[in-house]
Amino acid sequence: MSSSGRKIILKSSDRESFEVDEAVALESQTIKHVIEDDCADNGIPLPNVTSKILAKVIEYCKKHVEAPKTDDRTAEDELKSWDADFVKVDRATLFDLILAANYLHIKGLLDLTCQTVADMIKGMTPEEIRRTFNMRDDFTPEEEEDVRRENQWAFE
Repeated sequence: MSSSGRKIILKSSDRESFEVDEAVALESQTIKHVIEDDCADNGIPLPNVTSKILAKVIEYCKKHVEAPKTDDRTAEDELKSWDADFVKVDRATLFDLILAANYLHIKGLLDLTCQTVADMIKGMTPEEIRRTFNMRDDFTPEEEEDVRRENQWAFE
């Protein structure tokens, strides 16, 4: 589906409106379905996405729409470098981007943000992961021992 230059209005949870090219909006499968159902004329409300995060999501989608679709290795490397810089954000923003990418069904952004978290925790012990993400250990010592025994390969 090609863009005819049509503009789509996206409305964040804090009632800020963003006007974007249809091609940019179509990066989101959720928004694509709304457009296909002819329900985009009065703007598309996105109650789960704040204006701060929506602005970042739009920035990502716009960059990926505008990126040349060629086999040019240099262009591909430049986009990967841009992606790496894009996810250099605080942890709260990163998690909000994951939630937004999931809600909006933007696979590339979801993959990028989840991979970033996976890279953050690679090599950490369960205790370090809990500390990093302020997670409570709700296993009893017996339950934890059972999990460690059942999944011994993961602790080697």
